[in-house]
Amino acid sequence: MAQTHFGYETVDEADKAQRVRGVFDSVAKNYDLMNDLMSMGMHRAWKAYTVAVANLKAGDRVLDIAAGTGDLTRAFARQVGDSGLVLHTDINEAMLRTGRDRLTDEGLVLPTLVCDAEKLPLPANQFDLVSVAFGLRNMTHKDGALAEMCRVLKPGGRLLVLEFSKVAAPLRKPYDWYSFTLLPMLGKLVAGDADSYKYLAESIRMHPDQAELKALMKGAGFGHVDVHNLTGGVVALHVGIKC
Repeated sequence: MAQTHFGYETVDEADKAQRVRGVFDSVAKNYDLMNDLMSMGMHRAWKAYTVAVANLKAGDRVLDIAAGTGDLTRAFARQVGDSGLVLHTDINEAMLRTGRDRLTDEGLVLPTLVCDAEKLPLPANQFDLVSVAFGLRNMTHKDGALAEMCRVLKPGGRLLVLEFSKVAAPLRKPYDWYSFTLLPMLGKLVAGDADSYKYLAESIRMHPDQAELKALMKGAGFGHVDVHNLTGGVVALHVGIKC
């Protein structure tokens, strides 16, 4: 059986999806609070920047992958208006339910779908924009998932990948201390789960860096890819265009 990584651990591919699902089942209830604590609120600025780059117009069709609690979904829905479509998707049902409840509480009733980004149950050439925020690093076959995202985009459509990336050299030592000491401690105190946040820190280190992800996107069919480093490379926004 083929093997892959789960954080720093090597596991069978068949086991990874189940273990990632277990992580997000565990953190779903406290996900938004932990995001604010972990990033000191910066995740809101990163997402706001992504929404600004998306620059959607009324009537656009959007697929939000690994959408979780729906931060981008909500913002995109307000941009495209009643004439547009935003599809809220995630492989993890607990995260998706949390996000759907939040959206409903805010008066947004949007189509919600549990699906695997590596095998999207959607026809080709349907969307003006596909987004995935902080979800790609948890996918087993990133190249396959990116190819699927390209497939469902209309020609000229764009993929936005917001993800943790490789930080600038002067930040690496304090960032490592924060990731492997403070982050699991926060997870234990707030969410009662240090191990899931240890995995999240490890998964960031195992994710392709800016140049590697750009190459993966080009290999998946995106003719042009721009990279926007945010907060010293802690996070990067990759913007790919389907030519």
